[in-house]
Formats: sequence, structure tokens, C-alpha cells
Amino acid sequence: MTDRSTAPTTVIDQLGVSAALEHASAGVYAVADSGRIVWVNARALDLLLLGADDVIGYDSHDLLHRDALGRPVPRENGGLRQQSDRQADRQTDRQALRAGRNWYPRGDGTLLPGQWFSLPCEANEQGVVALVAFHPAEEPKPDAARPAPSPRALSEGERLALLADTTAQLISNVDVHGALRRVVELMLPRLADWAVIDLIAEGDEVTRSLVVQAEDSVLRTREDLQGPMPPIPASSPMPLSAALRGAASALAGPETYDGPPDTGIAVEQRRLFEATGIQTAAIAPIRGPHEVVGALTLGRTRRDEAFTTGDLALVEDIARRIGIALENARHYQRQRQIAATMQRYLLPQLPQLSGVEMTTRYLPAPDASHVGGDWYDAFPLPAGDTALVIGDVVGHDLEAAAGMAQLRNMLRAYTWSQDNPPHRTVQHLDQAMRHITDVRMATLILARLACDPAGHWILRWTSAGHPPPLLVDYDGVTHYLDEGNGLLLGTGTDRPRHDAEATLPPGSTLVFYTDGLIETRGELLDTGLQRLRRHAAALAHRPLNSFTDRLLERTRPTDNDDDVALLTIRIPLGTP
Repeated sequence: MTDRSTAPTTVIDQLGVSAALEHASAGVYAVADSGRIVWVNARALDLLLLGADDVIGYDSHDLLHRDALGRPVPRENGGLRQQSDRQADRQTDRQALRAGRNWYPRGDGTLLPGQWFSLPCEANEQGVVALVAFHPAEEPKPDAARPAPSPRALSEGERLALLADTTAQLISNVDVHGALRRVVELMLPRLADWAVIDLIAEGDEVTRSLVVQAEDSVLRTREDLQGPMPPIPASSPMPLSAALRGAASALAGPETYDGPPDTGIAVEQRRLFEATGIQTAAIAPIRGPHEVVGALTLGRTRRDEAFTTGDLALVEDIARRIGIALENARHYQRQRQIAATMQRYLLPQLPQLSGVEMTTRYLPAPDASHVGGDWYDAFPLPAGDTALVIGDVVGHDLEAAAGMAQLRNMLRAYTWSQDNPPHRTVQHLDQAMRHITDVRMATLILARLACDPAGHWILRWTSAGHPPPLLVDYDGVTHYLDEGNGLLLGTGTDRPRHDAEATLPPGSTLVFYTDGLIETRGELLDTGLQRLRRHAAALAHRPLNSFTDRLLERTRPTDNDDDVALLTIRIPLGTP
């Protein structure tokens, strides 16, 4: 028999629950779309008396599903649906649980009667489509040392179902605080009458973030009991204070806080028990992978339904799942804030032009790792013209943001120091980029805006593979300025570049943008361009700031995972 050590958890790291599942009291394994097992926790190996090499890579049905006589069972009675049914599950109800009973063949030749639960999930890079949890069907013999279960104690199957539902809510919702509300809805009233979540902020400040009561099967949020809390005491033995420091879970009741309070948190806990009528509570730390992020309190109002020490393991399991989701969300927010802050500092202030309005918008990508490459620029030139730039460095990360800064600074220097037409400046930038930057490829438009002696505004531009600017007349007539096109930067091809020129009508609006405004998966580029055109025409008479805000709001695809840079210019109606 091979070494019974758990397989690496990397295949389910994307689901954000590998740490919690490793410590689950049930056996759990992950199944790919092919039906093969790609991950298994230590508890499953203990139950099966097998090693990881005996399980990983094998078909889950063929390996694990038998009847009472050890014979294979029909595949439709196994832990997963047929492939076509799994596809239907993912399209209709991704959170639907399946459950059943069968006998598991063990490494010593015996059969383990068991009950299983299968939870469909979104496929990740490893193809994981379901998590299957199982536990022995035979109830353990009573232990005189164990306390009797409370009247509201859940069966093992109900506990697994609750944990599976909790995991599904936390891994399938980007809004973690919204997911916490849904997790509370799963716990109340079947597990408790009250749920309280206290969270620790970045500066070690504590906030009572959520207090919910189940009353006649209706959940009510008690905002009067929510709000800031006193700081975490360094040594108080009281249950909540200890949980916020990461100590073990504990039971509590009104009598716990009858004596003189030792800290401000004890005062708040006494107030909570008095206001809610909680007679028995289970309090557990909310731990993430690296730090304690809060505490979970579940309360019951009847003493004959008192929590016991046997309930604490379930409360800890739920709190652990909440902690992983919260810490991952905080890490995501930090990364996004760093990238967005870096981007904002790199983007310039706009120059003042007599009579001409100009405004910009930058919208970070929803995913922190996708922030970085888009930029706009506008600056005066020695000859009196104004340079206008919109660009996008290939890539979506902080490296792309750094590359964008390199290109922007080089382009500014070339444009200012050499009074060349736009296409010549871009040629120099393309040649230099290959030798003195880390940027592989980029698109951009460089334009010069000038007012001739007759008061006409003239735009001269060249494009290096960038989406064309949109010109919107005062009357709502639109057309794309798709002349002056050339290859994107970084191709290594020295093909000639050209300029284009247009006279901008009075009252017209010029829109420069990056592809995040118009592109979405599964949609033709022309569809996004037409959408931009229609909305821009409808907004033609709006003030420029309102025009830009509404255009960004209405045009950007809802499922877009790219950042967006937008530069709009409004030409005056009369001569300057």
C-alpha cells in the first residue's frame, strides 16, 4: 500500500477552500469533468485505508461505488451525474446538492457503509466540476464521557449539507459581505436564533458587522446592536475577547458576564445578552489562512436547547470557511487598491485650453490582476498645439502598468523635443521601445489638436493598432476616424506609418477610448463599436462630464474584466 499522505491542494486552491476542506471531519474528494479524482483530503484516505496514489487519477465511480455485496453499482447511482446532466446542472442550478448511500471498498478488503453529498462547482484550470463529501453511515457508539446532544443538534448528514451550502455561498459570490448575510440565512433558525459577526479591521479595530435574529422564521437585522466595538484586550479570558485573539471556541451565557466587566468588550457582550435574550451561545474565532479576522457568535434563547461542546466543531467549521473567504477578499482588495492607486498617480492632469472642454475617466478592472496597461495623456507643445494620447500596453498586471509609465514618458519626451508629425514620433517610439523598455506590444493613438487662423479646430493623428476615435457632431451624427491606421507597437516590422487629418465641427465631441469600453467575450467587435456609437449619439447634447459618465456607464460591458481609459474633448460651438 502506498503512503497515506494527502495529495497537494493546488488543484482546488482556486476555489478558495482547500485549507478548510483539509480539516473537515468528513472525507472529501474533488472530481474533474472526466470523472477522475484530482484531489482528496486526509480524512478520506483515513476512512478508505488508502494512500493518495491509490486514489488520485482514478475514476471516482469505478473506484469507490459498490453495493452491499461489493458489486459495482450503475453509474447514475454514483456521486456524480452523467456528463450531459452535469452540464445541465451548471446551466440551471450550480448549487444543487445530490446525496445518496453506498458501500466504499477499503484498502483492507472490507466495505464501508457511507453517505455522500455531491456539490457542483464552476470548473477551474484543473477541470474540477464537483466536490464530493462522504462519511460513515453507521452512527458511532455512545460515549458516556460525551455530553448528550441538544434537541436542535443536526445529524451528520445535515451538518455536511450545511457546510456544503456555506462553502457554495462563500466561493460563488464576489461580494463577501453579501455572502455572509446568505450564510447567516443558512444557519438561522435551524442552528440558532441569533447570529452575530464581529470583524477585525486593518488597524485592529473591531466592528460588530452583523446581528441577525430569526423570529417566527423571519430574519431581522438588528442595526441598533451593530457598530464599533472596544479594542481587543491583550489578556482577558472572556469568551469573545479570547476568540478575537484566535483562542479556541467556547460556550457562554448571561451568567458568563454577570460579574464586574474586565474590558469594554465584556460590557458590550452583557448588553448583547440583555437585548437579545440569548440564554446559551457558541463563540468561535473567524480565522483566515494567515490571521484572525473576527469572531462568530450563535445564540439560542431557550435553555433546554443549550449548545454543548459537541456543537463547537460545527461552529468552528463554519467560522473557518468565513475566515478564508474574508481574508481572500481583503487580499484581493489590497491588491486592487495598490494597482489602482499606482495607475491614478501615473495618469496626468489635463491642460487648460481656451474654449475647449476636456475630461477623462479611468475605471479599474474588477480583477486586481487585470489592472495596469491603459492610459490617456494630454499636454501642451512648444508650437502651441496640444498633444492627445490614448494607449494600451498588452498585459494586465502591475508589470503592464510599469510598462505604460515607460512608454508614456518616452512619448512625452519625443513629442515635446521634436516638432515632428505624429506618425514620425510614433515610428521613433516603436524603434526605441524594442531596445530600452520591457514592453512587448502596445497600441496607441497620438494626435495633435490645433486651431487655425480662421478659428477651425484641426485634428491630425496616427494610430498604432488602436480602436478608432469617435467623432460626435452636435446634432448626433457620428463617425469613426479610422484613417491613419498602422501596426501596433512591438511587431518588429518597419512598415511606413501615416497621418490623417480632420476638421472638427463646432459643438462636436471627440471620444478616445481603450478596448475595455467596447470588447466582451463572445461578442463581435463591431457590436461593441455600434453600441458606443448609438449611446454617444443619444448623449450628444449632454454637458461633457455628464456625457462621459453616462457613456461609460451605458457602454462598458457588464462582464468586462479589463480596465478602461476614456478621454473626451468638446469643441466650442462658436469661434474662439
